Amino acid sequence: MQPCLSFILAESFWMPEKAAEGAHTVDALFAFIFWVSAFFSALVIGLLVLFVIKYRRGAQRTHGEAPSHSTALEITWSVIPGILVIVIFYLGVRSYLTLTVPPPDAYEIRVTARMWSWSFAYPNGHIDSELHVPVDTPVQLVLSSDDVIHSLYVPAFRAKKDAVPGRYNRMWFRATREGTFDLYCAAYCGTGHSQMLSRVVVHSPEDFQRWLRDASDWRSRMTPVEAGRMLYERRLGCIQCHSIDGTPRIGPSLKNLYGYEQKFTDGTSAIIDENLIRQFILNPTAKVPVGYAPVMPSYRGQVSEADIDALIAFIKSLSDRGPRITDIPGPATAPTTAPARPPQ
Repeated sequence: MQPCLSFILAESFWMPEKAAEGAHTVDALFAFIFWVSAFFSALVIGLLVLFVIKYRRGAQRTHGEAPSHSTALEITWSVIPGILVIVIFYLGVRSYLTLTVPPPDAYEIRVTARMWSWSFAYPNGHIDSELHVPVDTPVQLVLSSDDVIHSLYVPAFRAKKDAVPGRYNRMWFRATREGTFDLYCAAYCGTGHSQMLSRVVVHSPEDFQRWLRDASDWRSRMTPVEAGRMLYERRLGCIQCHSIDGTPRIGPSLKNLYGYEQKFTDGTSAIIDENLIRQFILNPTAKVPVGYAPVMPSYRGQVSEADIDALIAFIKSLSDRGPRITDIPGPATAPTTAPARPPQ
């Protein structure tokens, strides 16, 4: 199909770059349908204008008997559209099969979507918020959702697939060039939909193995607070819903969360400590802060104990009631009850 059709829309100004195997088949099919539609639209509009002028009211013409039947005309307007439909069907099925049947040796990555972030789990157990893949290697994504329907879309790969709660969907691609490409959610999934962004980083095979090795060992090069910030910003997508400057978003800000009293929708209140932060991570709907909806997903089974400890350390570092590395051990002087958290 590429030799026949790709010349029609090769790297045009209105299509994104092609960076994956099979992208040219999508563009070729689009081009064929576009130009067929453009041709017949121009034909119909041109004939309409011609007939309006030729048969306008007041024209001095003698009209003969109108024809009642034309077999040739009926065959023409049946056969030509039929041929076009068959061609479009053939190209569509061929493109669909190319994009949906992965090679048996495809490298598999598990994708979890949630409001409003992506999580990519690699075979060695490493989890990242960005998709990293080797070039010229078939990659299969196994998608699921923790909450609502999302849709993973990489325009440069012409690849899109829904992530549906309660089931697994699969898609595959083979990146043909190194670089960084945008990744979007293409299904409206709530108020934070426009922020559900990530990217695909395509490495050489050697660089990918090096990246995966280094990325898997990232915690050993960081303090707990630094590791918690990394989880917050990049690996778990907490930054999409929780600010660190006191500004409320979909969820409460993490600034001055620890050590302050928080009221919950069940009518209770409590001072936020390590145990409650852990509960927020693993069972977030058990205690929902007043003023917020119970939309935070559970990270049970997706974070390790070390991850939880790092997140707690990071959240504590954002509070003026959290520990400081310059603190000197001594007699406890803190009050037995904490003041209410500043309003947000």
